[in-house]
Amino acid sequence: MTLPRGRLGGTLAIAVAACLFGTLGPASRGAYDAGLTPLTFALWRAALGTLGLLAIIAALSIRGRDRLRWKAFDRRTVAALGAAVFAGIVLNLAIFAAFGRMSIALALLGFYTYPALVAMGAVATGEERLNRARVVALSLALVGMVVVVLGGSGGGPGFELAGFGLALLAAAMQAVYVLLGRRGFPAVPTAEATLVVLGGEAVGFLLLTLATGSLDVALLPFRSPEALPVLIWAGVAGASIPTLLFLLGIRSIGPTRAAIIALIEPVAGATLAAVLLAELLGPVQVAGGVLVLAGAALLQRGGEAAEPHEATSGTA
Repeated sequence: MTLPRGRLGGTLAIAVAACLFGTLGPASRGAYDAGLTPLTFALWRAALGTLGLLAIIAALSIRGRDRLRWKAFDRRTVAALGAAVFAGIVLNLAIFAAFGRMSIALALLGFYTYPALVAMGAVATGEERLNRARVVALSLALVGMVVVVLGGSGGGPGFELAGFGLALLAAAMQAVYVLLGRRGFPAVPTAEATLVVLGGEAVGFLLLTLATGSLDVALLPFRSPEALPVLIWAGVAGASIPTLLFLLGIRSIGPTRAAIIALIEPVAGATLAAVLLAELLGPVQVAGGVLVLAGAALLQRGGEAAEPHEATSGTA
């Protein structure tokens, strides 16, 4: 599989991934209504996502390449992959718990503080330079995101301090994953790296399910299969496809640009919450969505040419 070429391909990959990730808030609510918990929902999503990614890899004939020599990976690569798995586990548990405690829009407000964390981390590690155009774009996108999620959320649960704290924890873990995805394990092709992360998350969630005595809850969809369509969607459209696209995009356009383009997610999530859960959007929120997209467009027009650290790799 070839990485998206240039900013357009990377931007498109992140945008599609963000829209698909935006469906997870309503999907999690549907799973909770069927009797699942944030942990068991995360388990199903990661397990089905792993299976879906295996099917994608097979369909794209990626297995026809030389097999990866996992034993040849150095300790730094193994540690980075392990850190990505850990970050993914904490991220998913935190954000899905937040979705169950408060409105999806407000939970996304806390979660989408992560682009600022990514920008600070990328600058601190020397990955990117935070020039004036990037600062303006990030500020505009963040203001737009705040307007989207605070501009008049309608029905549904309101603000809860514990839920907002969980969303902030998820933001920190997402920032870690984004930065690791860019340079943490460059020797691992994108599809295989995504497979390791999703598979590792599935194993972690299974162990947590067994340790907490939640196996009976996890098996509920086999007894009441009405939850299966939501879980299949969460696994394939909410995990395997967008996770692969997201890592492709990060490696193509860099973590700061990827984080800003991904601000489309709260627009998609808030819109779906309005349609499916009666968490209604007002005109102010629509205006905020315009600011989000304007910030993303400004970054693409006003940012520097691809810096040495942001050059596109040959294959993924």
